[in-house]
Amino acid sequence: MLLPPGVLGNARRALCRSLSHNARSVLDIKGIYPPITTPFTKHQEVDYNQLEENLQRYSSIPFRGIVVQGSTGEYAYLTKEERLEVVRRARKVVPKDKLLIAGSGCESTQATIQMTEEMSLSGADAVLVVTPSYYRGRMTSHALIHHYTKVADSSPVPVILYSVPGNTGLDLPIDAIVTLSQHPNIIGIKDSGGDVTRIGLTIHKTKQHGFQVLCGSAGFLLAGYSVGTVGGVCALGNVLGTQLCALEKMCLNAQWEDAKQLQHRLIEPNAAVTQKFGVPGVKQAMEWFGYHGGLCRSPLPPLTDPEVKELRRDFIANGWLLPESK
Repeated sequence: MLLPPGVLGNARRALCRSLSHNARSVLDIKGIYPPITTPFTKHQEVDYNQLEENLQRYSSIPFRGIVVQGSTGEYAYLTKEERLEVVRRARKVVPKDKLLIAGSGCESTQATIQMTEEMSLSGADAVLVVTPSYYRGRMTSHALIHHYTKVADSSPVPVILYSVPGNTGLDLPIDAIVTLSQHPNIIGIKDSGGDVTRIGLTIHKTKQHGFQVLCGSAGFLLAGYSVGTVGGVCALGNVLGTQLCALEKMCLNAQWEDAKQLQHRLIEPNAAVTQKFGVPGVKQAMEWFGYHGGLCRSPLPPLTDPEVKELRRDFIANGWLLPESK
């Protein structure tokens, strides 16, 4: 049930701070996570049955957990109640030994605090908080540190920072990450920027605090592991999750030649479902692999026929789909 405004008072915030005090010592986020898509009906309503069916299939893949309400989940197009219901439905299906991480970021600090607390009540083990970016010109390191500190102070579950400049137009500055890495309830970051030098520097400057860095894309997963990332939240995991988990295992076992060959075959399809075609591309590819993808919520348009053919070529060229018979 959605809580009415004002219910989450000072006493509860004090409890949140108490519960989150030792978060870093108890939550290890190493591993691969798919940021799952949100299926819709032909009437543009969330299709919770298809959501649960996708999650049931993902439960057989050795993911560390599932991310809901990330960018791939079209969170920006969902109502508050829909966002919370997706978390509740996911918690019913996702096995207890797998983490459920929920995107709780909103534009204001106050709204993010409330969403974070309600997502915790809905079953999230941790939250992923995207950088507020509507007034990006004023989102200085000071402003972002203040925002994330307030959210983490109140959150009953661990907080993971989320930097996705491709969508927000805003990189979370490294000096802000270093400061925030010292907060006991901020345990890591998902970095989707793709700059491996920046990722390596972030790890170098925060490792003394036990801070964990996750790659935000499958295209640089091997490179990320080589500089010390602990895993990845990868849109391609919605389609090739087993293969991403295999790449993780190769990296952890120092099977670098095998890992390099697999990584090379993932670069083009990953680029196709991220930079090139985005969420509509992810959903189209899911259909080819037996998942419920379907349409995005308007105003995100479906792929055109030429785009579908180009997307399929990227998967065929790397051996993930068979060529279409003529």
